[in-house]
Amino acid sequence: MNLRALAAKVVFQVLEKGNSLSVALPEQQKQCENSKDKALLAELSYGVMRQLPQLDKLVSDCMAKPLKGKQRILHQLLLVGCYQLYFTRIPSHAAISETAEACRQLKFDGLVKVINGVLRNIQRQEKPLPTDNDTLTYNTPAWMIKRLQQAYPDNWQTVIDNSHQRPPMWLRNNKRSQTRDEYLALLSQADIAASAGEGSDAILLDSPKDVLQLPGFELGAASVQDGAAQWAATLLAPVDGELVLDACAAPGGKTCHLLEHTNIELVAVDFDANRLERVQQNLDRLSLDAKLVHGDAADIDSWWQGEKFDRILLDAPCSATGVIRRHPDIKWLRKQSDIEELVQLQSKILDHCWQWLKPGGTLLYATCSILPQENAQQVTAFLERTQDATLVAIPEQPSSMTVGWQITPGMDNMDGFYYARLVKG
Repeated sequence: MNLRALAAKVVFQVLEKGNSLSVALPEQQKQCENSKDKALLAELSYGVMRQLPQLDKLVSDCMAKPLKGKQRILHQLLLVGCYQLYFTRIPSHAAISETAEACRQLKFDGLVKVINGVLRNIQRQEKPLPTDNDTLTYNTPAWMIKRLQQAYPDNWQTVIDNSHQRPPMWLRNNKRSQTRDEYLALLSQADIAASAGEGSDAILLDSPKDVLQLPGFELGAASVQDGAAQWAATLLAPVDGELVLDACAAPGGKTCHLLEHTNIELVAVDFDANRLERVQQNLDRLSLDAKLVHGDAADIDSWWQGEKFDRILLDAPCSATGVIRRHPDIKWLRKQSDIEELVQLQSKILDHCWQWLKPGGTLLYATCSILPQENAQQVTAFLERTQDATLVAIPEQPSSMTVGWQITPGMDNMDGFYYARLVKG
């Protein structure tokens, strides 16, 4: 199958069907013959998501009338073709001819000349990328730009720009296998350049690598996890023998880190049974053990009859606006109305988890969002209505932050993330 046709299918699944890139892309990558083809398919798919408004404007301006119905996938194909012309080193003639051939593979033989003509027209005109408004300039929905302007009045452009950078690859050393210094030495022996991060187990690779190239990966020596997400285990700081709840646990990176960190009894719950399978796969690779529960973190009573928890990690459902550089489709799948719904859901889960925390226990509230409504404002509202809750400062947070630690995308090469540590009186 032509790679451009596969890319058009991925983009179609995201934009027209509302599927995430992380679901749509692997499905089409199954048809790729080698890792090089898989990488190019990912580049085209992710690239279109990053630059969508500009590409859409370039294509739409060259069309006499929009493509509709079954032909809509050809609009996505033109976006893929346009991305190649503006953002890759693929020779123009090859990009155009391969994209036109993809039209044939998508069973639209009669429109091959149209696809060819539109792309040749765009190439010939050599138009600069459109910047008629903020959405085009920043390749970000207007509502999201407005929220970021309100949240970060002095540096919102930087926050958006960092969200469009290609993300680095972070590893988490499994200290049950070796020390971080020992693993850095193993990486060096494998000619993989890397450096230690701020977190105690964090390692930052100079450039991304296939996990199968990483020493001992399949045996559990290390895991892929962003530097920001790795702070969860450190900040929750469980002690040997404690009973810990990992609420909203999938896909299990933090679950596994907690178990690598300390000898605890861990209960991991998630609402999504399919994603819970990912948690089990991660546990198996790392030879770790936890009690997995398919259930609702906002209704613990329905599935847990044991004692209350010493510590709770609440990695709450959120807008994921802090990880757009890894998931650029979030910009187009997320809606403004989602934010208020998520805030209400976070509030509900937080109140309920609190009831299941022992007196003197710690709850770590975490999101991969950069919107205050989900983070500092959420925690402030919780503190106002919860008399036995105390906010404990996080040493890493800047003194200017009074309610929790907000990491913005690109800060120390990390994803956007938020943490607040709460202790029960």
